[in-house]
Amino acid sequence: MNRLIARLAELAAQRQTICYGALAAELSIAPPGSIAKLTAMLEALMEEDAALGLPFRAALCEARLAQGQPAAGFFLKAQALGRFDGADSAKFCADERRALFQK
Repeated sequence: MNRLIARLAELAAQRQTICYGALAAELSIAPPGSIAKLTAMLEALMEEDAALGLPFRAALCEARLAQGQPAAGFFLKAQALGRFDGADSAKFCADERRALFQK
C-alpha cells in the first residue's frame, strides 16, 4: 500500500494520470485479478481520503475506455462515501484532480 501511496503522490506532483493496468504493472500486482486487487486498494484509500477530508487520490487513475476518466466504480464509491451526487462525473473528476495537482 505504501508503494501505491508514493506512486499516486508522484503522479499528483507531476500533474499526471495513469491507467489502472499500467499502475498495477508498476506496482507488480500479479494476475489473475490484478485490477481487482488494485481497485480494492484504491477504494481503501478513498475511504481514508474521505475520512480526512482530502481529495480522492484514486481520481488519478483512468480506465482504458473511459476517455481519461476513472472507472465507474470510482464514482460509485465516491457516491457511497457521500462526496459525489452522481450529476456530472467529468466535473467531479476534474475538481478532484485539480485539488490533487495543487497540493
